[in-house]
Amino acid sequence: MAKYTKEDIIARARELAAMISETEEVDFFKRAEAQINQNQKVREKIASLKSLQKSAVNFQHFGKTEALKMVEAKIEKIEQEIDEIPVVQEFKSSQVEVNDLLQVVAHTISNTVTNQIIESTGGDLLRGETGSQVENTSGSSCS
Repeated sequence: MAKYTKEDIIARARELAAMISETEEVDFFKRAEAQINQNQKVREKIASLKSLQKSAVNFQHFGKTEALKMVEAKIEKIEQEIDEIPVVQEFKSSQVEVNDLLQVVAHTISNTVTNQIIESTGGDLLRGETGSQVENTSGSSCS
């Protein structure tokens, strides 16, 4: 059986990352992000949001609770308005798809490594126990 180094695995991870960056999910994400950046309405609302967030920090710092509440309400309203813009919804949807793909890859790697450890030690896949755990549960003890 071949032995791989940490560097070998990192190199393969980079290859996998390059493959992922060429998927339809990532392509859609890039297009949606570009549309957001080109959308004047979105840019104006984001600029207003950033300005209000700075005000909120100042009001909080100086203990102006009533003014802070008003600004926070405005922030929430603008955030809702931004979220209702179709191009923003598409962007958020594309983010979810890319994150889902990354999660599937991470889980697949994790589960495959775990299963190969269990199998290579003569363990029980159904119980998720390595061979050393199976031996210990079969009554043999080292006392």
